[in-house]
Amino acid sequence: MTTQISAMSEIWLAAHADPVANIHTFQSCMTLSNVYGQTNHQCVIADNGDLSWPPKLKVYNGTSLSYDGNIVETPTAIISFHVDTTEPRIPAIALAAGPYIYVYKNIRPYFKFTVPSLEINQLEQDLWNQAKADKIDVQMLHDMLESVRSDSDAVPLTPLSTKFLQTAPHQRSHFVSVYRENPLKRQTVITALETLKKSHPDDDAISCLIIGTENKDMYILDPEAFTVLVKQSLPSQPVFLRSTGLYDVDYRILVACRNGNVLVMKKGANSPKFCITLNSHPIGIERIGKNIVIATMDKNLLCYNNKIKNLWSIPMPSNITCLASMDFKAKTFKGVLVGMDNNEIRLYRDKFLVDTMTVTDTPAMMQFGKYDREDSTLIVITKSGGLYIFILKRNVDLSAGQASASVGPSPKQFQKLNVPRKTKTFVDQTLREREHGVAMHRQFQHDLYRLRLTTARNFAEALQKKMMPISNSNFAPLKLSANVQGIGPMFRLTIEVMNTSTNHPIMGAYVVLVTNDTLYVLEKSYISLPLLVPSLTYTVNTMVRCTSDQGITDSINVFVYIKGKCSPVLTAIIDMPASESMIVV
Repeated sequence: MTTQISAMSEIWLAAHADPVANIHTFQSCMTLSNVYGQTNHQCVIADNGDLSWPPKLKVYNGTSLSYDGNIVETPTAIISFHVDTTEPRIPAIALAAGPYIYVYKNIRPYFKFTVPSLEINQLEQDLWNQAKADKIDVQMLHDMLESVRSDSDAVPLTPLSTKFLQTAPHQRSHFVSVYRENPLKRQTVITALETLKKSHPDDDAISCLIIGTENKDMYILDPEAFTVLVKQSLPSQPVFLRSTGLYDVDYRILVACRNGNVLVMKKGANSPKFCITLNSHPIGIERIGKNIVIATMDKNLLCYNNKIKNLWSIPMPSNITCLASMDFKAKTFKGVLVGMDNNEIRLYRDKFLVDTMTVTDTPAMMQFGKYDREDSTLIVITKSGGLYIFILKRNVDLSAGQASASVGPSPKQFQKLNVPRKTKTFVDQTLREREHGVAMHRQFQHDLYRLRLTTARNFAEALQKKMMPISNSNFAPLKLSANVQGIGPMFRLTIEVMNTSTNHPIMGAYVVLVTNDTLYVLEKSYISLPLLVPSLTYTVNTMVRCTSDQGITDSINVFVYIKGKCSPVLTAIIDMPASESMIVV
C-alpha cells in the first residue's frame, strides 16, 4: 500500500504506508536509533495506548514491527544516547514516564532513574503522625488538611492527603486505617527530555541526559552513574529542550516554557537568561545551525539568531501540528519540516520554501534521519495513527524549483574579480615588512606613546592656563562661548557666559579683552557681568574695528575674572576673520 503524494513534491519517494498502525503519541515520543548495534537503524516509538490497551514501547525495523512491549506508565518523551564506550557501540534508549526514566539497552531494561522527591509540608507530616498515634480523630485530620490546602503559600499536599480529602465522609475512617502507615511522598512528572554531549562532539560520544519537570526544575544527569550534576529552577514548566556544545567545555540549553517564554541556560550561570517572549504557545523548537526556529500556535514560523534577534517570521496557511529538523549531510542541506492540519508538510531552508508534500491525513509527529539502511528518511505519524515512510531521492536538487532564487550560493560568487597584478613596489614593500616587522612594530609603538604623552601634556597645560571653554573650578563653574559677526572692517563680537552650577549664583564676574592694538580697536576692553544665576545664559557685545587694509588677521584673547582672584577662570582665543576693504561711496 502506498500513500498519495502531491504532484508539487519531486524530492520524496513513498517507501511504506500503514494507515492502521494505531500509533497514538506525541512528537517527543519517537526517535531513530541503532538499538541492536547492527548496520540498520530502527524507529522506536513510545505509544500512549488507549482504553483497550496499555502504553507500549514499539520498535519498527524496516516495514515490520519487531518489538511490542508494555510500559507501566504513560510516556512523555523518549530519546537515544550513549552511556559507555564499550564495543560494539550500542546506544541506550531513555524513556520518560511519570517521575521515572527507564533506560533500555538492546530493548532490555538496563537502569531506572527516579527524579528526586519534592519537599513535604511539615504540618501535613505532623498531622498524619498524630493520626497514626490516635491523637486526633478523622474529622479533625480532614479539617486541618483542608486548611493547609487552602493556604496558597504553603507547600502543596501529597497525593495521599489529596486522595483523603476527596474521599466520602463515611469512608474516611477506613481510608485512614488502611493508609496511615504509608510514608508521605510527593513526586513530580517529567515533561521534557534532551541529551548533551559530555566531552566529545562525535555522533557516538557519551551524552548526558537533560530532564525538565512539572515542578519547574531542570536536571543534568551523569550518563554513567545517573547522578544529578546540575539542578536549575525555572520560572515555568519546560516543554521543549534543545542543547548545543559540550558539558565539560561549554554549552547552551534552550528551554521553551509553557508560559510562552524561551530561556537560555549557559554553563556556570546561576540562573537561566530570559530571551524570547512569544505571542503564542510554542509547538516545537529546533536549532538549525546558528539559528533558532520556533513554531507557534498562532500559525507562525519564527527564526532568531544566537543574539536573540528576530530574523524573519512566516505565517502559515493552516495550524501547525508538528516541527522537525532536516540535516541532509550529503548535500550540506539544513532545513526544517513543518506539518500542518491541512495535510501539508512543508520544507523550508531559512525563510524560503523548498518543497511541499501532501499526505492523506494530518501529520501529528515527524522524524528525519537514518532508518533501516537509508541515511535520509522521513517518518510521519498521522493524527489517526497511521505510519508513513518517505525516502529522499539520492540525486535530488534542493536548489531547484521554488528555491532556485534563494537556496545555494549566488551566481555572482563564481564571477572572477579583475584583481590587478602585483607590482614590483608592492612585492618589495611586502618583503621589507616581512624582514623588518619587529622593528616597524616597535617604532609604531614608540610614536604612539609619544603622541599620547604630547596629548596629555597639552591637556594639562590647557587646564593650568585656563584655556578650556568650561571651567573646572569649584567656586566658579562657568561656560564661555564667543562668535564674530560681520565682514569688516567693523565686527560685532558676541560673548555668552553661563553659570553651570545647580544652586550657586556667582557675583563679581567680569570679562577682559586683549588684542593687538595696531590691528584692532576695541569698543570695550572691560565688561562687567551681572549676578550669574545658575542655568541662565548671559550675552554681552562689543564692536571691533580693523585698522589695517592689508588682509592681515590676528586673534583676540577673552578672559573671565572673578573679583578677588588674580588668575582668570576662563580663557578663550578668538581668531578674527580677514577684513574686507572699506568701500567709499
